Amino acid sequence: MSEKQRINGHCLCGAITIRVASANTSLGACHCAMCRRWVGGPYLAMDCGTEVSFDGEQSIGVYNSSDWAERGFCKQCGSNLFYRLKENQQYMMPPGLFEPIENIEFDHQVFIEEKPGYYEFANKTHNMTGEECFAAFAQDKNSDE
Repeated sequence: MSEKQRINGHCLCGAITIRVASANTSLGACHCAMCRRWVGGPYLAMDCGTEVSFDGEQSIGVYNSSDWAERGFCKQCGSNLFYRLKENQQYMMPPGLFEPIENIEFDHQVFIEEKPGYYEFANKTHNMTGEECFAAFAQDKNSDE
């Protein structure tokens, strides 16, 4: 069962510090080809919501990776900072950026149909295809209206 936590962190070089007001302690892996190319493997991330603030914003580079999302990185050290949904400014961020997070749980994987055969996680997780992921996002979006 995930919970929400206030967390703080920084990029590898420290040029950017991050404050998240309410991060979900549920951790997921994305196996889509774009994420794997971006990070060199599965993208491990947690939902950090919309209340995220940065010091050192001048060092943040943003890549417009699709119609629905953009990816942020540190222009100094190259650290991957976030995957951000454009529509609601929701951040998905790697837990390695932050000070140790209590009670984090790896519980879901998305774009499971794109996962290459050369790695496998031992954790039992809820697995979704890309189509199922987009359908769930659309359902969550419609339930907010």
